[in-house]
Amino acid sequence: MHEISLVRNIFSTLEEEFSPEELERLTAIELKVGLLSNVEPRLMQNAFEAVTESAQKYTHVTLSVEVVPIEILCRHCNTHSLVEQYKFVCKQCGRPSSEVVHGTELLIHRVHFAPEEETAATNHLP
Repeated sequence: MHEISLVRNIFSTLEEEFSPEELERLTAIELKVGLLSNVEPRLMQNAFEAVTESAQKYTHVTLSVEVVPIEILCRHCNTHSLVEQYKFVCKQCGRPSSEVVHGTELLIHRVHFAPEEETAATNHLP
């Protein structure tokens, strides 16, 4: 299950980009996962839960996964079309197209943090 290594890489990326103090306030991670990315959203969610539980870190953080449909660009008529049933055919002219413009991504789209005051109040409770 390569999703576990992907989740670990997500946290590594966040740890490179944000300070430990900021990461204490991390509440949610939003991913965009293309249909052609070879990532199964449910397996990603399961891997996320397994990694956060086993590490006893980020257990309060939630993960949401948005699936990005496959979109192609027809070079013949310059039309963007969504791929349905894995048929890579232009909706406008009916010609086949292999020019994928969306659907391969695996992106950290957005991260959410609690306000600083909330964390400070929580950290100082008796």
